[in-house]
Amino acid sequence: MRSGKSLNTIGDWPQSDRPREKLHRQGAHRLSNSELLAILLRTGVRGQSAVDLARSILNEFGTFRNMSAADASQWRRFKGLGPAKTAQIKAALEIGRRFREDEAAQKKTRIGSAGDVVEILGPRMRDLKREVFKVVLLNTRNKIIDIVEITEGTVNQAAPMMREIFQRAMEGFAASIICVHNHPSGNPKPSNEDARFTIDLSLAGKVLQVKVLDHVIVGDGGYFSFAEEGRLWPQSG
Repeated sequence: MRSGKSLNTIGDWPQSDRPREKLHRQGAHRLSNSELLAILLRTGVRGQSAVDLARSILNEFGTFRNMSAADASQWRRFKGLGPAKTAQIKAALEIGRRFREDEAAQKKTRIGSAGDVVEILGPRMRDLKREVFKVVLLNTRNKIIDIVEITEGTVNQAAPMMREIFQRAMEGFAASIICVHNHPSGNPKPSNEDARFTIDLSLAGKVLQVKVLDHVIVGDGGYFSFAEEGRLWPQSG
């Protein structure tokens, strides 16, 4: 039983109450969100234990998803929470997103629609504050060979980006590709640049004999598929 004094560090708690000991004894699934977050924080700040600080953070953001999308100004609201602790939290959230991405990719033995791709990449891409472009490399049976992130430019810098896309596709011996990028605004509606880029991408794929199956734009809670909308190729007439 705890004494009447304030216990501001987890090290002062009885061992049975400490999150790390509880995790080893009962398993991670038995810990609350605040206890899991407290393990990442390791120590609290003046006047707050790590668990108290974790509760404050969760009360502020509401969900881990909101936490992962928070910018630096939001984290600075917590006095005493420096960049090292913030980096630990962000790294753990990113590991969680990548785990879900890997798990979803393993479940999908074959990509049959834009929805399959969004199920894999959407949870990670929809909250990003910058535009990121990925390419899903597929074999002749539409099974995933690899998912690569393109580093050269955006759809507004099409030429260097196009070169890297098809270079990575050929290095991976891909029979076809699906390109995916996010709109940080949350609105997946394609811009004129997106549309022009998609047409150029499709034509280049035809020349290089790497079929472009789709270009998908991920937004917050939705997506746009050029293939589903019949806009992969220039329209006649």
